[in-house]
Amino acid sequence: MAGMATTGENGSTRNWTFLTNHGHVLLAIARNPTARLRDLAGEVGVTERAAQAIVADLEAGGYLNRTRVGRRNEYTLNPAGRFRHPAEADRQVGALLALFADDQEPAEATERS
Repeated sequence: MAGMATTGENGSTRNWTFLTNHGHVLLAIARNPTARLRDLAGEVGVTERAAQAIVADLEAGGYLNRTRVGRRNEYTLNPAGRFRHPAEADRQVGALLALFADDQEPAEATERS
């Protein structure tokens, strides 16, 4: 996270990102729908308990469904879910998922082809 630090007027250093931990967990699940909570927590940089609470929030909000498969969970995302902030409430989270999808080529590469 050192690359994300900014220095304010009073010399204090603050770390911040454009996406919340909820957004990071949603994207991590999109990349690996059978990820363990431990793996999600490690990827996002939160505790396992925080990852569990975030997954519960996302499930309660209708952004994902959790299905038990043997000893593991498998997640199914709902790309039609709407963003929660009023400024983006007219947008679906599927657009965010598509933006960060690993199997997508950058627009510049597609345009050059």
